[in-house]
Amino acid sequence: MTNRYDVYGVGNSLVDIQAHVSDEFLASLQYPKGGMSLVDEAVQQQVLAALNGVKITRCAGGSAANTMMGLADFGGKGAYAGKTGADEIGQFFLEDMRKIGISIEVPAISGQSGTCVILITDDAQRTMLTHLGVSSQLGPDDIVEEEIAAAKHVYVEGYLFTGDSTKQAALKAMDLAKKHNVPVAFTVSDPFLIDLFRDEFWQLIQDSVDLLFCNLDEARSLTGNEDPVDCAHAIHHHCRNVAMTLGADGSILMHEQKVIPIEGIPTTAVDTTGAGDMYAAGILYGITNGLTWQQSGHLASHAASRVVGQLGARLKQPFTAAEVAELCRID
Repeated sequence: MTNRYDVYGVGNSLVDIQAHVSDEFLASLQYPKGGMSLVDEAVQQQVLAALNGVKITRCAGGSAANTMMGLADFGGKGAYAGKTGADEIGQFFLEDMRKIGISIEVPAISGQSGTCVILITDDAQRTMLTHLGVSSQLGPDDIVEEEIAAAKHVYVEGYLFTGDSTKQAALKAMDLAKKHNVPVAFTVSDPFLIDLFRDEFWQLIQDSVDLLFCNLDEARSLTGNEDPVDCAHAIHHHCRNVAMTLGADGSILMHEQKVIPIEGIPTTAVDTTGAGDMYAAGILYGITNGLTWQQSGHLASHAASRVVGQLGARLKQPFTAAEVAELCRID
């Protein structure tokens, strides 16, 4: 079958609502700074009401959705499976994805679409309050076998494992990918998920995952090791490829038993939202478009640096084709 897509992504469909706030405002909400908290619709509405008069921006979001949008910014082709409501927020999400070229055909349903309020303080920390809404109703029937068979790679976010229906959707996507010999990339998404699903994630890494995305904290939690290279080797023992981010220190790629160090790109951090998602976009674009792993990592590092230097998880200034070509002239 002809590959119509570079990547078929599966994740939550959320509209990101970003705002700069003071530490005092954040403290008044009593949620942990720099973390992600799941909230119900009533709490989310209270938070949005408290932001009345504060300048906000919004865009289609969710971890895997951010990565798919980044992939499209590089010129890649993608499809996405995520559930939205038949409301204004859901319509905004679909239009925002489609206008950049991402195919998303999962039908909308009645109910409130998911939102993620991202509160950014002056130290560039982002605190996320997520109301999943109907995105939590994504299910295995929403995963289309023909779409997966037409992709070069499948990408699944770990947040899906917090719900029974979304977890079954993730597992079906992985199973269908294996059926059609499509490699699977998986991001563990957050250290707290490892505490909840450690054994299950390890089983996936060994049996189903061809490329694991994680940060150093997540790698340490998975392996029990401290040294970054030791962590990468321990994961690579069970998984063909590893992409482990190290914050400002860059990242480590593991491919064919080799450690590929990727430099960090200095920047003045404004908002760390989406840094890992944009890094994943660079890697996935590279490996599905003929770049080496080193070239892909170099591109991903620059992409993560650029998104950290601005407000929001979407690149306000996407890379031009000429910039991508120049960044790949490293081998």
